[in-house]
Amino acid sequence: MIRRLFHKPVAVVSLAWIAILIILSVLAPVIAPYGPQDQDLAHALEGPSRAHLLGSGVLGLDVLSRLLYGGRVTLVSTAISVSVYALLGVPAGLLAGYRGGLADKIILRLSEVAYAIPGTIMVLVVLAIRPGDETAAMIAVGALAAPALARVVRSATIALREELYIRAARLAGLRDWLILRRNVLPSVMGTVIVHVAIFATTAIILETGLGFLGVGTRQVTWGEMVAEASHNLGNQPWLLVPSGFVIISLVLAFGLIGDGLRDATAEGYSIRQTSRARGRGNKPARSAKPDRALPNKAAANIPPDPPPTGPETGALLALNGLTITFETNGKPVTVVENVSFTVAPGQMVGIVGESGSGKSVTVAALLGLLRGTGQVSAGTMTFAGQPFDLSQTKALAALRARRIALISQDPMSSLDPCFTIRYQLAEVIKANTPLRGTAVGERVLELLRAVRLPEPELTARSYPHQLSGGMAQRVAIALALAGEPDLILADEPTTALDVTVQAEIMDVLRSLGKAIILVTHDWGLLVDLCEKGIVMYSGQVVEEGSVERIVAQPRHPYTVGLLRSNPYFATAGQPLPAIPGVVLPPGRWPVGCHFAERCSLVRPVCSEARVALTVVRDRPGLTRCLFQDQVAAQAADQAAAMGAALGAALEIGVQGTGQAAGSQP
Repeated sequence: MIRRLFHKPVAVVSLAWIAILIILSVLAPVIAPYGPQDQDLAHALEGPSRAHLLGSGVLGLDVLSRLLYGGRVTLVSTAISVSVYALLGVPAGLLAGYRGGLADKIILRLSEVAYAIPGTIMVLVVLAIRPGDETAAMIAVGALAAPALARVVRSATIALREELYIRAARLAGLRDWLILRRNVLPSVMGTVIVHVAIFATTAIILETGLGFLGVGTRQVTWGEMVAEASHNLGNQPWLLVPSGFVIISLVLAFGLIGDGLRDATAEGYSIRQTSRARGRGNKPARSAKPDRALPNKAAANIPPDPPPTGPETGALLALNGLTITFETNGKPVTVVENVSFTVAPGQMVGIVGESGSGKSVTVAALLGLLRGTGQVSAGTMTFAGQPFDLSQTKALAALRARRIALISQDPMSSLDPCFTIRYQLAEVIKANTPLRGTAVGERVLELLRAVRLPEPELTARSYPHQLSGGMAQRVAIALALAGEPDLILADEPTTALDVTVQAEIMDVLRSLGKAIILVTHDWGLLVDLCEKGIVMYSGQVVEEGSVERIVAQPRHPYTVGLLRSNPYFATAGQPLPAIPGVVLPPGRWPVGCHFAERCSLVRPVCSEARVALTVVRDRPGLTRCLFQDQVAAQAADQAAAMGAALGAALEIGVQGTGQAAGSQP
């Protein structure tokens, strides 16, 4: 922002003029030809002359000397008021915007009280209590104006709080005060400086007004010089020119600097948005789904499902009965219902399903990172033998980065645009490990090499906008590894990347040797990486088991439909295969099977009562279908073609990642 500001000539001239006034005022005892009270009665009320370069006032007081000494009082008083304004307004706004809740309400109420107090009257009251104490008066001015700045900073902080890189900083285990100081404050600083510059003009005018009225300090001030000039306007109008010019020019300079800072900040925002768009690969936003939904008949009492498949004993993660709600129109709406599964140490588990199935929300709940009004209404988690209530987000904060790490689907938004990659990695390392000094720098390069970045030193010196999408995703993986976690949550980590880069990221994930929960839409990625698969639809787990069994012998019609929606099954001249209909929005799910409206095997019994997960009869796994035998027969008709198609896709994928053709995951 500062570099862009120095490309604006008007702002540069204004800064230079303010700097000149400050320097001249500081050096007043050295360069002023006379003292502020030295009299020359023989040359009273004269214009500019050799003896008095800017003329003389009443009793022959030198105007130039008084301007220099008066500047010391005016500029110091302005600095005091501006400092109080910033020191009260910025922290209050950051706290209210970032923490929300009770802190936000208290700060807003206090600001409303401050707004109700007449500022001018309060300043006069302060001067009545402490006559001549202009410092106290200017402190009161700054304190009474600070709530306006707090509201501006609060609004900017609320917008930043939802940025992924702020959530990533929380996920990395950084303390709130550190996030506010190093991540939030630099991003709102442009807005703060603009408002401080504008407030400085108000403070200057108010200080000169106090001097004009004679209620401020007893020292010489610019306001006092204006008052003297107004009293002698008929005798010597020149007296108003020097003091008036200095005051007006200083006010204009601060105003022009504020305009320049505003433009520089706006340009910086535009650059960041362009950089993020490039990082996302200019991915278009998803279109809204048509509102075709059944009436809301959600059951009040949901019976428990059978225990999830997998290793219960010795499981790294065991999730049980997770239910998530979001508030809509003042009412809680269930978006995830009774989800349970386990993850063994070193195991890679994939969660697959259409958008709106609840995959990403489920993963976010494991770390207490639900957005907005989202909250866990039920559900527990056992991690490494330690139980956790998922509704208690503060307890989950201890797991972030150190035990469980997250790789988001938009790496560019997870990286702070204000800092280099080295700085961000080092920050996470120092927050979550005992490493310090040169060991931190060595660990940064080690992590960048671990994610196969070809030039780790160059990448470490780079800013996020200087990285490609694939490089940014590797850095996001390095950030996830920085705290040495036991479990990594990978939320669609290859969505915005091209096929070649996807294959490279898959190689990196495969080489980590960590337990991973992979959220994806890509069956090829699921087959290539994961041992265990979980299929979700409309907030429920509809099928679970080994990936090999789910792909070769699915037992839910939704799984069959997803596998059939493969370009390899397309017929020339015909539309691409797809499941008819759309995912029903939360709050309008039917009482029975959530997939009933789109299912080709639907029967009346499917809509009578909630369908529970049941054990697959002839294979290991679970399914949420009353007609798994019919599903098996339906799937058998396409098994051979599906296996050939997926085998071809897998062969292409493993060749792209440098593995031997035909190898199996």
